[in-house]
Amino acid sequence: MQNESQKKQNVAWAIVAVLAVAVAMLGFLFFQQRAELTDQEATVMEKVRQVAATRTTLDSISTVLNMKIAEVEKLGGDVAELNKVKEQLEADKLALSRTKKVETGKYLAKIKEYEKFLGEKDIEIAQLQEQNMMLASTNDSLNTTVGSLRNERETLVQRQTELSDSVMTYTTQNKELSEKVNRAAALKAQNFKVLAVTSKGKTRDKDDYKAKRVDKIKMLFDLPENPLTREERKDIYVRVLDPEGAVLSDDAMGSGEFEVNGRETKYTARETIAYQNNNQKVEMVYDNTAQFRPGKYSIELYAEGYRIGGGNFVIR
Repeated sequence: MQNESQKKQNVAWAIVAVLAVAVAMLGFLFFQQRAELTDQEATVMEKVRQVAATRTTLDSISTVLNMKIAEVEKLGGDVAELNKVKEQLEADKLALSRTKKVETGKYLAKIKEYEKFLGEKDIEIAQLQEQNMMLASTNDSLNTTVGSLRNERETLVQRQTELSDSVMTYTTQNKELSEKVNRAAALKAQNFKVLAVTSKGKTRDKDDYKAKRVDKIKMLFDLPENPLTREERKDIYVRVLDPEGAVLSDDAMGSGEFEVNGRETKYTARETIAYQNNNQKVEMVYDNTAQFRPGKYSIELYAEGYRIGGGNFVIR
């Protein structure tokens, strides 16, 4: 009985030993697997961290790239290459968000390329800024020059206006002076008389004449000395006005038109004399082809565009 009991006790210890070994093995396996899971979890977390860091870096590069594009556009540079790189960057960001296989090394290489590209663009932007500063300085200088030239032009225009006004004033004064000189130099008809000439050639000196006894009229007047008047041939124009104020004229008898005060005026007769500036006496005859009508007639004498004298006579 004692031997049987000892056997049972030995079996029990053997079972306990086996269980203890099994538990120990299970514990070892559990801790080993737990360690492996922890390592795997750490690896996954590191990969996730790397992907997040890569995505953040790409986003940062994208922001900087957009700023570079805006700055180059502002400076007036070419953004075609920048836009092309931006399209590639956006494609890389989209591929990174969709991939299941983490290849951070490939993206790190691309990031270095993007950073190198941005560095090169920084140099180009600096050059553009320097060029723009030079252009701005040149533009300021040109604006200053233009402003100076504009002021000089305004001064010249003002001076020209003043000179034009002065010239106009002098011209007007000279014209007025010339007019005064011309008037002063104009002939003067003095001691004007009108004589009636009959068909038989006899002359009558009266205040009035009968129409049937007047065939022609003779005009007598003196031309006094005038030191301002040149001795030369001068045309004397006669205007005979009937009682209604109409000018007697007959083209067949030498009537025509001449200018007085800038206007064409009808004249009755014309005669050219040699002016001698010696109080010479002048005699002119007008032959009226028609009979004079009763009334008061006026006679006007002109020379060189000025009225130099005249008188009147009456037909009854």
